[in-house]
Amino acid sequence: MKIVHVVDSMDVGGAETLVSQMCRLQRDQGHNPSILAVANLGPLGEKLRDEGFTVQPDIGRHLSDSARNFFRIFKELKPDVVHLHNPTPTIYASTAARMAGVPSIVSTRHSLAAPPHNAIAELKYAFAALFCDWIVGICDATTENLRKMRTAPARKITRVYNGAVPVTRVEKRQRPFDGVFTLVFVGRLAAVKNHPLLLTAFREALSSMPGLQLWIVGDGAERKALESLARELGISTAVTFWGQQLDVAPYFCGADAFIMSSKSEGLPISLLQAFSVGLPVIVTDVGGMAEVVQLANAGFTVSPTDPAEMASAILRLAGNHAEREQFSKNAETAFHSLFSLETMAEAYMNLYRNTVRARRAAKR
Repeated sequence: MKIVHVVDSMDVGGAETLVSQMCRLQRDQGHNPSILAVANLGPLGEKLRDEGFTVQPDIGRHLSDSARNFFRIFKELKPDVVHLHNPTPTIYASTAARMAGVPSIVSTRHSLAAPPHNAIAELKYAFAALFCDWIVGICDATTENLRKMRTAPARKITRVYNGAVPVTRVEKRQRPFDGVFTLVFVGRLAAVKNHPLLLTAFREALSSMPGLQLWIVGDGAERKALESLARELGISTAVTFWGQQLDVAPYFCGADAFIMSSKSEGLPISLLQAFSVGLPVIVTDVGGMAEVVQLANAGFTVSPTDPAEMASAILRLAGNHAEREQFSKNAETAFHSLFSLETMAEAYMNLYRNTVRARRAAKR
């Protein structure tokens, strides 16, 4: 099956990591996946190119240009599937895919459409959704969000839980030095991730339990402000900003727990990666994070506005070894039963095949 994934870019991020992993698995399964990026190639795109995948960046920064380019490319490639990831690729490429006669067109929204909504963007997405066969939410929270937004016919909306490749465990000597108890965050340093809550809660917990460490793995527009805030809070010696890392295994394997403080979230790949190595977690009660943590019974969910509640969860997790062990076992079990890459890919393959045009093509 010839599968074209369309993305915003292939910079380092959760959706981009998921697409990279999907392409590798789909190629291993005998399919022919490739990637089209509306914008830049990015480090993940470069890595995939080195591995022999076709990755075409800069398809078009404007709707009129990109629509023409996508139509031309789809007519040349004649893919069996066009899998669109997030609103902009869907808006730019769904009409072109339908006009080019692509049998299966799937759009996945990797995050919540959180208020305040961009009405114009959502109207554009609603129009683009008319040309898609399936609109996918990555957890119950995003799927219900799509239904409430009414940007797509209810019959087209379905849920496919995100999946991930398990993090490869590394030897102790390959891990960064840690403290008495080390928390790790992995993701973009963006305002929506709500890091001031995390840093404020960590300061409060640190005052009760000296020796705590916080690792922040990732980069983004908020990094300088967050480093400055850590200094203002007097916790800079206990907080390490590791920057963007293509290999996150040493940080997951060296930490004692995973933590995320987002204001809005779908189902982050980094949370599933934490599950894969049995890390207990603390997350804010938003989107798919709370949903899967409660489903797995793998840690604590806390308010996205209450640093004291997050600090209390940190201290409880750090101080209760037996509870951590149980959360750890639960996290690994849930990962392998619900959130593996293979489980996700199989669900998408069923969607790819289950369209009117795909069924017709299969009968020829």
